Amino acid sequence: MSVVALTVDRGVPGRARLRALLRGPIPAWAALFANVLAFFSVPTVVPIPGIVGKLITQGALLLAILLALLANPGGVIRPSLFLVLLTMLATVALAVSIHNQFVVGSTFRACRLIGFVLVLWLLTPWWGRSDLVLLRAHIMCLRIVVISVLIGVVLAPGAAFSTGGRLSGALWPIPPTQVAHYAAVLLGCTAVLWFGGTIRGRTALWTLLGAGAVLVGTHTRTALLAMTLGLAVAGASMFVGHARVRRTSALLGVVAVIAATFFAPLILNWLWRGQTIQEATQLTGRTQVWSEILGLRRPILEELFGSGLSNKSFNGLAIDSNWLGVYLDQGWFGVFIDAALLLVLIFLAVTHRRGIKRGVALFLVTYCLVASITETGLADASPYLLDLVVAASVLAVPIGRGQMDVSVHNRYRAAPFGRAEDSELTGPKWGG
Repeated sequence: MSVVALTVDRGVPGRARLRALLRGPIPAWAALFANVLAFFSVPTVVPIPGIVGKLITQGALLLAILLALLANPGGVIRPSLFLVLLTMLATVALAVSIHNQFVVGSTFRACRLIGFVLVLWLLTPWWGRSDLVLLRAHIMCLRIVVISVLIGVVLAPGAAFSTGGRLSGALWPIPPTQVAHYAAVLLGCTAVLWFGGTIRGRTALWTLLGAGAVLVGTHTRTALLAMTLGLAVAGASMFVGHARVRRTSALLGVVAVIAATFFAPLILNWLWRGQTIQEATQLTGRTQVWSEILGLRRPILEELFGSGLSNKSFNGLAIDSNWLGVYLDQGWFGVFIDAALLLVLIFLAVTHRRGIKRGVALFLVTYCLVASITETGLADASPYLLDLVVAASVLAVPIGRGQMDVSVHNRYRAAPFGRAEDSELTGPKWGG
């Protein structure tokens, strides 16, 4: 089976094509993606002042709201338990943040999260579509980021590897851990789509080579482990119905044995990253911060609802754990809602029929679950939250013509960029 390609009809005038593009979710999704791009203090090819970088990323949320309203001027939404839980989390975060010691910064983060959720609600008419338009938009954004990182390596290799020899963004200052996240998710989603035969072999090969090279250059173990486990779970869900998955699994097993036999020292050197045993066992110092947070004594209300959104640091040190960061900012309520978001997606994926949608969702949920141990973002406006939203969108039940007014349905169909069929995935393979 394959996916409808969102190719522009060359016979349609340019102005009409632009109007059609603005009626779709891709521009709004791209703006959301820009909003969560990290801005890291590293050398770049063209120096970007910090205030300019922050204005671009933070201003992208206002642009996303505007583009979402242009795409969905009637404010049509569809029900979603996932977004209901996320809305509850954002609302309580705002109520708590206005009482934070750093009220301006905390309240700003909470308002940003509410605006982020608002855009997600406005994009729900495109959930459950057979052309997987939000997944396609997400992959397009990931490709742009990975390509920009590769271009940065070519133009300024010194700047690209200036962070302790780990690959970072040299065109846009993205830290190595986030570069690894983008590369790993791109690689994993591409692999799952290739498993199902919905992406051309040449496109998959170039994407896997580029994303794989970037991932290796970042020396990020969390992203590699999360991607590996995510692909294992997704592959297992597609093992019975897709011969390509079975053949690839056998091939990878042979490759793994050969690599472990002949390249074990090189692999171990990459994994250790020059660290001592103590540094590795303490997860590069993370466990010290975690112990301090777990030993913190707070009033009962802060235990339940937290102290408001922060920059995910404690005593000047990064927390680097989604669960402890949520516990500190949003209390046990935030931890419960965050866990509920993952459980809802896991339940929807397990009960979904076997196929590419289920495989993609299982990969993204597994990746985020593993990464949440040493990364933050599942309860904030972040790339990780966007990953979960993509998983929720592909698992959503399709809306048929009998369930919504014909005029509304026509407004949100993909023409002239493509069209959704009744079957799960139909049409030509993805060409890019």
